[in-house]
Amino acid sequence: MGTKKKIMLVEDHPIFRLGLSALIDQEDDLAACGKSKDVEPAIKEMEELQPDLVIVDISLKNSDGIDLVKYIKKGNRDIPVLVLSMHDEYLYAQRSLHAGARGYIMKEEAMESVVSAIHCVLEGKIYLNDAVKEHILSNISDTSSVQARSPLDRLTDRELQVFKMIGKGFSSREIAGKLFLSIKTIGTYRERIKEKLGLKNASELTRCAVHFEKKGREAWEPKFAKTA
Repeated sequence: MGTKKKIMLVEDHPIFRLGLSALIDQEDDLAACGKSKDVEPAIKEMEELQPDLVIVDISLKNSDGIDLVKYIKKGNRDIPVLVLSMHDEYLYAQRSLHAGARGYIMKEEAMESVVSAIHCVLEGKIYLNDAVKEHILSNISDTSSVQARSPLDRLTDRELQVFKMIGKGFSSREIAGKLFLSIKTIGTYRERIKEKLGLKNASELTRCAVHFEKKGREAWEPKFAKTA
């Protein structure tokens, strides 16, 4: 790769990964590397490849891309991370930055903006599109209480991760195994999620989680949220 910057991709959709790799490889100063589909293999691959930047999809097959961001930050690794998301930029952008990411980009704009985003982050800057910047600044300046915001914003990162996995059809036992937690702990998370979202029972929790996984927050809230 010579003097090219190595850009590691952590993405579980092979077609999208190939397209992104081709786009990156067209640049004289960049080279795509890596083929991990989840956090655990990505950690091993990252140690081998020593990339200059990591691009991670927030929704991986068995885990959450934010977990990789937190791992990198916790290990004091000087590797910038650019997070990709398929939908719901307002729900995940701020969480990604809090976890330690240096940029956030929607998949629908990735093919047009990813090269600019990579260069921006490699220069030590933070990359966000204008809509996300405005949303984050509005949240910072908003003096209203947490209760006045979206119910989904009340979920912790782990609670949101469990909610998403419920929406993907995983049982409590499967979620516990994938997150290396006890079934009892997952049960506690389920109860907290129901309480925060104002859901009455397990059936309603599952129904809402499936709808959210398919449509994202914008489609979920008007139908299921009772209060803002």
